[in-house]
Amino acid sequence: MSLAPVKYFAGEPDVLILGAGAAGLMCAMVAARRGRSVLVLERSNKPGKKILMSGGGRCNFTNLYVEPSRFLSRNPHFCKSALSRYTQWDFIELVERHQITYHDKGEGQLFCDDSSREILDMLLQECGETGVQILTDCETHSVEKASRFELTTSAGSVSAESLVVATGGLSIPKLGGSGLGYDLARQFGLSVLPLHAGLVPFTFSDPLKAITERLSGLSLEVRLSTQTQSFSGAMLFTHRGLSGPAVLQLSSYWQVGETIGIDLLPKENLPNWLRQQKRRSPRAVLRTVLAEKLPRALVLELQTLWWPHKADTALAEWSDHSLEELATQLSHWQVKPSGTEGYRTAEVTLGGVDTELISSRTMECKNLSGLFFIGEVLDVTGHLGGFNFQWAWSSGHAAGEVA
Repeated sequence: MSLAPVKYFAGEPDVLILGAGAAGLMCAMVAARRGRSVLVLERSNKPGKKILMSGGGRCNFTNLYVEPSRFLSRNPHFCKSALSRYTQWDFIELVERHQITYHDKGEGQLFCDDSSREILDMLLQECGETGVQILTDCETHSVEKASRFELTTSAGSVSAESLVVATGGLSIPKLGGSGLGYDLARQFGLSVLPLHAGLVPFTFSDPLKAITERLSGLSLEVRLSTQTQSFSGAMLFTHRGLSGPAVLQLSSYWQVGETIGIDLLPKENLPNWLRQQKRRSPRAVLRTVLAEKLPRALVLELQTLWWPHKADTALAEWSDHSLEELATQLSHWQVKPSGTEGYRTAEVTLGGVDTELISSRTMECKNLSGLFFIGEVLDVTGHLGGFNFQWAWSSGHAAGEVA
């Protein structure tokens, strides 16, 4: 049984959910299974837009290796309860029950074999079978709390016993992201921690930008580091700067003005390897031997940047000390991003509703019964690789059990 968005809502629901994304739909189906009448209000023209575009259209719906250390939050313990009570294995069981085939793309990242549409259809089917109503193209104008939560929307007024805020963050606004959830949190006395774009490409304004433009489309395996974190993986040169999984991971830890280090050959003992090349091929020039390990286009850019006056100098004429200095440059290339591409391309919003006044077991506000916050709107952000979807499933399930 599929679920088509309704044009209007019937009656006064027990539970009102703002946002028909991953967390909101999970919460809706769990609450409805308990016999609660549920209405989901979605401001965009269709539910689950972010689900559909995720993972290159194949939805990296969870990770085999979910653990609290893969999440950022001012309170690193907050996510533990929800993640332990609705795990990746629970969601995988749901996926398998709907006969959706999937694969591990590496490092435990699970993707649909076919399309992310299958995950959205699964959620909509589960909601449809339990009587959930979803109203799209519906803007929420105001929320008040009397004996019930009273909402004024573009489709009229509606009230509910419980209100679940699943509005997501500011990332990718064209898919429905907004600041509504943060505004509601402040309205009802909760703090909102500083917001930043996360899992987002770096941009450059110095001469490195010209290099990234010329190398646009080139990708290689590197290790990237700040003073506090480092990640290995693919780095992609773009016409704006640097992207790729390793870059996106590091961006969630990077601070404006901070320099990042790039190890271009993280699996090599570079000083030893360069000395060996000098002995084996003393007449070769450096760019020739480096092109065995790195893309030639990149090597030529580095030659112009680092050793333009020795471009045609044979290895035999390089001192071991000079080769050691070069090895340090290759393994500790220091670059300073001017910024990031911002919310336009960010996969997540860092920061959000402070969890201090949120129950880690139910996602309910401690200072206002019946008000819940779930998913990205909270100050919980996962690493790249399916962790943010798992947080959506786990936090949505936690709220759905009691809302």
